[in-house]
Amino acid sequence: MKTLPLLLLFCLLLFFCWPLALLALIALPLIWLICLPFRIAFWVVEGVLGFVRGLILLPARLVGGLKH
Repeated sequence: MKTLPLLLLFCLLLFFCWPLALLALIALPLIWLICLPFRIAFWVVEGVLGFVRGLILLPARLVGGLKH
């Protein structure tokens, strides 16, 4: 769904300012590669926090305090 508007925007940028469009075409994969370790770290932190939350809420679930 987001691909078509981005493609049209890129085509407009390519038509009006082709050096900037080529720079974006080269720079965006590099920026994605730089951001990739931060996304992986976010997934790890989210998993660890979910695990700790589960450990903390386990006694309440066993007693029946929280109903999910």
